[in-house]
Amino acid sequence: MSVSCARRNFSAQFALSAFCFFIGGLSWAGEVAIGSNRSKPNVVIILADDLGFSDLGCYGSEIHTPNLDRLAHEGVRFSQAYNTARCCPSRAALLTGLYPHQAGIGHMAGNLGTPAYQGYLRDDCVTIAEMMRAAGYRTWMTGKWHVGGNQAPNDPTTWHPGAPDQPSPLDRGFDRFFGTLGGAGSYYRPPILMDQSKFVTTQEKNFYYTNAIGEHACAMIREAVEAKQPFFGYVAFTAPHWPLHALPEDIERYRTRYRNGWDILRVERHEALKHAGLLPVTSTLSPRDENVPAWNTLTPPQQEWESLRMATYAAMIDRMDQNIGRILDCLEKTGQRENTLVIFASDNGGSDELLRDDGSNITRYNLPTSQGTLPRLGN
Repeated sequence: MSVSCARRNFSAQFALSAFCFFIGGLSWAGEVAIGSNRSKPNVVIILADDLGFSDLGCYGSEIHTPNLDRLAHEGVRFSQAYNTARCCPSRAALLTGLYPHQAGIGHMAGNLGTPAYQGYLRDDCVTIAEMMRAAGYRTWMTGKWHVGGNQAPNDPTTWHPGAPDQPSPLDRGFDRFFGTLGGAGSYYRPPILMDQSKFVTTQEKNFYYTNAIGEHACAMIREAVEAKQPFFGYVAFTAPHWPLHALPEDIERYRTRYRNGWDILRVERHEALKHAGLLPVTSTLSPRDENVPAWNTLTPPQQEWESLRMATYAAMIDRMDQNIGRILDCLEKTGQRENTLVIFASDNGGSDELLRDDGSNITRYNLPTSQGTLPRLGN
């Protein structure tokens, strides 16, 4: 398969051409009909945000993830993963096939004044969406972008999508886009939310961003099928990235699950990983993080607070899995399930960020917060 693209970077083009060649090979092996046309296989990449290695049921977790477990059972589970340990550099590498410095995002999305650290995708690299669109694919994205500059996280007036230093998905190969440009925000009222090239605000009483990402992904699948085009989809969930925002019914499922604490949980997950063959049976559990106290040294209010935080985190992953199930059902109903390569990954492991106590942390309604209002470790 040969394609042409306005942006030229040999190593990126080589890496992504190899991927497209692989997809072309799949089309020879498993073509199916869409209407009266023979079709290349579809590709859907699903990316979680700050998901820990053992946070899925198929990787030893107690969290209910039947849809991802099904994908693992029907496909391939990998026992190793390599990323850049931060959101945007990993996303830049995924989208371009380059080291993040070559793509312009060597650190985060802030512009540090050099091409390797400019904080947005460089013009001399090519994205997978640009390659796939040139190969005849309909391209769409839902969710978190975070490779297009770093403006005020809650102020749309500072964002100018389409400007040279603020490329949006529509500028880098995607035909359709619904999602957020920045790195994090409220799941109930996401800041910097866009539908195509327009900023939108959420007025729905029951709006929840993870659900909206899944819903729009399904709509874009149906659009592609109706247009009789193979499609490349990029579903970039923000779950389980902070803030810890989950629906009450999902939290309730895990409310009492974590009352035994993280020390016992670590042992349980480690044993499950060994049983699944993802770790050698001879492996030993690493020492507890030196910044994390033993569970039995916490006071009862602290234990209750921390167990509820873990329950909320689990609920966010549960809801993401529910929406992955919605996407898989949509592929099934449109006749595309057996003709679609689905890839799931996380941009990095569980977050270890200490949030600033400067009033900028995010609540449901984008209100400022301060530390110390609930029992905290060491207080």
